[in-house]
Amino acid sequence: MKRVLFDIAALIARIATGVIFLAHGWQKWQGGLGATTQGFREMGIPMPEMAAGFSTVIETVGGVFLILGLLVRPVALLLLIDMIGAIAFVHGSHGVLSANNGWELPGALGALSLLFLALGGGRIGLDAIFTSVFRRRGERRAAEEELAAHAPSRGSAAGTTAEGTAPAGRAGGPMTPAERDMSGDRPEVPRQPAAPDTTRSTGSTGSTGSGRLNDDDMREIDALVSDEPPQHHKPPNR
Repeated sequence: MKRVLFDIAALIARIATGVIFLAHGWQKWQGGLGATTQGFREMGIPMPEMAAGFSTVIETVGGVFLILGLLVRPVALLLLIDMIGAIAFVHGSHGVLSANNGWELPGALGALSLLFLALGGGRIGLDAIFTSVFRRRGERRAAEEELAAHAPSRGSAAGTTAEGTAPAGRAGGPMTPAERDMSGDRPEVPRQPAAPDTTRSTGSTGSTGSGRLNDDDMREIDALVSDEPPQHHKPPNR
């Protein structure tokens, strides 16, 4: 509620101050820059040509900007400088009242300019509209950058996952078993120890070096399975 009251009060003060400055600046424009310069020279203002041009432009343009609420703080600073110069070189030595050409009016306008410089022109004006638009764009850009930062990267780097590295030319994603076999990423399987050579040379009928069991070995295996003592047969005499 307080902020709303401030915005309304700032709007009214801006418009009133801007109209006063605009009226004085427009009066100088109508009189002509030469006549304004001559009047400043007669009042003893230093550099009258520059002072007349500055005063005419800043009071006219600054008054319009105050009414619109555009660039309120920079305009208020320039108008404050203009009023300080008017008080220092023209109105300061004539007392307070405007009837005696005192500093009453430039003092009030300067105080209002100082207030606008410190607090701004409120939220009812072009400055507030532009600030809101730029802030929303900045927030949208920041949100897009944050989403882009958290999005998964594409390309060759995106193909690397926890299951392995994708082969060249392949898009990202998990690798199939066939692709892992092709890429050489095969799981390490422990090798089983080789079975002992059970072939034995018989000297006559058994086969040697072929990996097959002879008749005696088969009988011993049958005896072990049937819990009978193995029967050893003597090899035939030669």
